[in-house]
Amino acid sequence: MRRPDYIPSLDGLRGIAALLVVQAHIGLVFPGTAQHFMTMGSEAVGLFFALSGFLMAHLYGSRPVTKENVLDFLVSRFARIYPVYLAAVALVAILSGMQDLNFVQPIVGATDFVRHVLLLGSSGVFWSIPPEIQFYLLFPVLWLCLARPHRHSGLIVGFAVVVVIDGLLELPGPGIMLVSKLPYFLFGALAGALHSHWDRWAPSALTGIFTLFLLAVFFAYRHVVPSFSPEFWGLQSAVAAAVIVALVARQPPIAAYVLAAAPMRFLGTISFSLYLFHVPIMVLARRTFDGLMPEPVLIGAALAVAAGGAWFIHETVEVPSRRLLVGLWQQHRWRIARERPAEGIERAILDLKETEKRLLSATPSVAADEVREEASRTGIQDDGDGKLRA
Repeated sequence: MRRPDYIPSLDGLRGIAALLVVQAHIGLVFPGTAQHFMTMGSEAVGLFFALSGFLMAHLYGSRPVTKENVLDFLVSRFARIYPVYLAAVALVAILSGMQDLNFVQPIVGATDFVRHVLLLGSSGVFWSIPPEIQFYLLFPVLWLCLARPHRHSGLIVGFAVVVVIDGLLELPGPGIMLVSKLPYFLFGALAGALHSHWDRWAPSALTGIFTLFLLAVFFAYRHVVPSFSPEFWGLQSAVAAAVIVALVARQPPIAAYVLAAAPMRFLGTISFSLYLFHVPIMVLARRTFDGLMPEPVLIGAALAVAAGGAWFIHETVEVPSRRLLVGLWQQHRWRIARERPAEGIERAILDLKETEKRLLSATPSVAADEVREEASRTGIQDDGDGKLRA
């Protein structure tokens, strides 16, 4: 029996990652509090990348790799990412142009704005969107490998070589190019491909406890044991992120109770809008309420406003724009299908050609019987004079 596409625990995992990105940027908006926080933004983004690879393989990996399915995938992902991303870029560009605001992580000038529109910019959290889009463009190739691994073994070897080279070179994680983030996507996609083959394994409560423990270690190990690995980005963290996503996707007891809880799923639902808009919303909240309340209370209020604003943007920009673009594409596909030459006529022509071949080798009586049978099947009638008419 096929596993449902929607996995509630993964929504909760996405919500935790988004919340940790927000937490990592509190110090940007409220500099006086920066020294009191352990920031885990890199770990959260790495988990986002692995989660994206998992979902692409889980949702699309078992589907046939056809032109229509690939185009559906690309349109769906573009509609999911780009409109709300463009709205965030526009808002940050407007706020960056306000001289008295001193906006953090600004987009400066028309050239910088165009770079971001073309997915070549890296201001603030926007640096992670170009690699995501680049992975979507690459995914159809990976899709072929998942669908027919024996036929595309050369491509699989190529992906493995890239991962090994990436690990040896220790490329820096942040940046708009996919190559240094590719292991996160690939290991996540591998976990997603294997997910459907784990139907016989029912995780226990102990697995759930281990999953939560591993998640805590993943986010905190650099701060607890800084000498172990001062840098986050690397093959070991990519593998760990994929393992965590794979375990969470199995929804083990206890872990599922925590991650699939309604508040966590709500954060997961608004996670992309929260990820993109939390800094400008918190900046505006601080400017509005600064001096009216103590800073700890102001931080809490800014976080609440950021969550509410993200929900509003999710409902008014993210979801409607995605539905509009996907709907327009579906209408376009329907028109193409309707305007395509009738397949029945093509089949009739092929049947007549096949009948002609049989007639050349058949006896006259048999040939006459076949002509009558073929004529009745294809809508061709005999008028009694030996002439055929449609």
